[in-house]
Order: sequence, then structure tokens, then C-alpha cells
Amino acid sequence: MTDIYDFQVKTIDGQTQPLAEYRGQALLVVNVASHCGFTPQYTGLEALYRRHRDQGFAVLGFPCDQFLNQEPGDESEIKNFCSLKYDVTFPLFAKVKVNGGNTAPLYDYLKSARRGLFWTRSIKWNFTKFLIDRAGHVVRRYSPRAKPEQIEQDLAKLLADGD
Repeated sequence: MTDIYDFQVKTIDGQTQPLAEYRGQALLVVNVASHCGFTPQYTGLEALYRRHRDQGFAVLGFPCDQFLNQEPGDESEIKNFCSLKYDVTFPLFAKVKVNGGNTAPLYDYLKSARRGLFWTRSIKWNFTKFLIDRAGHVVRRYSPRAKPEQIEQDLAKLLADGD
């Protein structure tokens, strides 16, 4: 695999979707959870998405239940929660594992492309974010503490480079 567009993922509605459908867009890939201290970041993620989607940007949310079972529901419950509580309109996908033996191939790629603090590969918590350029390459990894509005400056540079 050479870029993010080589992967296929399952949508929150159970459909297989090639990430190649996002070719040419800047992306922010986030492992999300509904019962986490960082869950209010859905508001900032949605605002970022709405501000920049017409410029070729998408947030891709991947629910994950690997951190203290903070995403216990099934896909339907997750989708309803995100829609009703945070008015999420950015794409959501089926639950994934981001660490361990059953790690989703996309997350193996992301973690190899951009390591975390002290060069670790593992995802430490929910709401770890990966910024992807329009060519499908991972350009930055952000900790769960990085709020979506803190990413906007980096995103603006990527979007300006694509004009």
C-alpha cells in the first residue's frame, strides 16, 4: 500500500467503500468514541468539516471500543448518537480496532506512516487524528488532546496547496 486510497473500509451502514472515492481531498482520520472525555470534539470536527468540505476536505470517523469500552454500542446506536447529540454529517465508518492483532489494515498503515510520541506506533487513546494530504499521504499525527480548531492552520496549508 502506498497511500490511503489503496484501502477499502466498511461504512457505518455496512457498505464496503474504497477510500479512493476521496482521492484529491484532504482528510482527517479520527478514531472516535461516544463515551469519552474527548467526545465533545465531535462539535469541533463537524465545524471543521462544514467550513472546509467545499474546498475538498472530509473528516472520516472510525468508532473504536478499545479504550475502556467507551464505544459500547453497535453501529446503529453510534450513528444515532452522533446525529442526535452532535449533528454529525461527516462520514462515519464501522467500528475498528486500532491496536493489537486485529488492527484494521488502514490503521496499520496510518501508524506506520506517522508515529506518535517517542516514536511509538500504538494509538494511545480515542480521538487520535491523522491529517492526510490530497495525494493520500499522511502528513501529521495529532494526539487526542489536540482540538480540531488547533488543526485548522495545518489544514489550511494543505487546502491552499491544492488550489
